[in-house]
Amino acid sequence: MLKQPRAGQVKTRLGRDIGMTAAAWWFRHQIRRLLREMNDPRWQIVLSVAPDTTATHPALWPQHLPIIPQGRGDLGTRMARILHTNPALLPAGPACIIGGDIPGIRRAHIARAFQRLGNHDAVFGPATDGGFWLVGMKRTTPPPRNLFQNVRWSTKHALVDSIANMGRARIAQIDHLQDIDTAADLDIAHLP
Repeated sequence: MLKQPRAGQVKTRLGRDIGMTAAAWWFRHQIRRLLREMNDPRWQIVLSVAPDTTATHPALWPQHLPIIPQGRGDLGTRMARILHTNPALLPAGPACIIGGDIPGIRRAHIARAFQRLGNHDAVFGPATDGGFWLVGMKRTTPPPRNLFQNVRWSTKHALVDSIANMGRARIAQIDHLQDIDTAADLDIAHLP
């Protein structure tokens, strides 16, 4: 899930600390690094982008990758929409959703998430702030419609709230990683 790296419209909490232009610059370069790192023949990358009007903008996104718009709604509504997407737009089988603001993601993390889906219904990659940087599902049966409802986004409760919505599903967790929301997060992540 990626937002257009435009100053004042992406990474605004980080922008309040380092400036909106600097935050957009960081995110633009982070996206490029992430897409290089995630390129792997074991899975297919599909970009889910916002705003929707940027889905056909050739200068913003790599055109060799499938691109789908995120649509309207809060983060949970947009993630649920991706997991419920018609297999004609999104490949059938398990899917993992990640954001673009986690500089520590490596191919091994994604491979571990798909491996854990072998004997679990869902997998989460916890973020150090109480949220999550990855959610994955088998998609053999539709995910619960309320999966991301009543989640306290951008708080330390986001992961716990999302897991609570899963009911009796078998859930795995993988590595804790740092997402970047503030300048302090940049310091913690020990970025070059």
